[in-house]
Amino acid sequence: MQNRDQILAMLSTILVDEFEIDPADISLDASLYEELDLDSIDAVDLVIKLQQLTGKKIQPEEFKTVRTVNDVVNAVEGLMQS
Repeated sequence: MQNRDQILAMLSTILVDEFEIDPADISLDASLYEELDLDSIDAVDLVIKLQQLTGKKIQPEEFKTVRTVNDVVNAVEGLMQS
C-alpha cells in the first residue's frame, strides 16, 4: 500500500519525465491545467500512466473533477484502498 508521500513522488516523477514539468512547479495545490499547463490529452496520458503504475483501472468519470496535484493524489489513494 502506498502512502500519500509515495503517491506524490510517483506523480511528480510522471509529471517531470512525461510532461517535462519543472519539479519546482509541482506542489499539492498546483493546478494541473493553469499552473502546470496540462491539456485534456495530457490528462488522458496521465490517467494511462497511473493505471500502468498502480495496476488499477481508473474510470474517466473519477478524474473529471480533478483539478490540482492534491486531487490526483486523493484519487490514486482512493484507488489503492479499493
